[in-house]
Amino acid sequence: MKRDLSPVLVNIGFGNVVSASRVVAIVTPGSSPMKRLRDEAKKRGKLIDATEGRRTRSIIVTDSDHIILSALQTETISQRFGEGKEIEGSARDRKPSEYEDTSDDEESEG
Repeated sequence: MKRDLSPVLVNIGFGNVVSASRVVAIVTPGSSPMKRLRDEAKKRGKLIDATEGRRTRSIIVTDSDHIILSALQTETISQRFGEGKEIEGSARDRKPSEYEDTSDDEESEG
């Protein structure tokens, strides 16, 4: 029996993925300690913003002390880890222009 030694990558929104084995915690960003954690990581150069400009809804802490910001809810990311969902994620995490071809709209007119 072969074992797959490739890392499990979990989608954290907008096509961004993290290695599941490196994640220590997934926390909500609202509390003062979490805001301090984010600020300290930024000062140390260990902050990764994967929100694509949207509001931060969860903070992912890694074993390398990197702090990753995600626009997905903590529960959503936790479910993806629990279900073993890998890179695919869901279509609602992407902008329409990234997965839909809207060029044939003109053909329907006329």
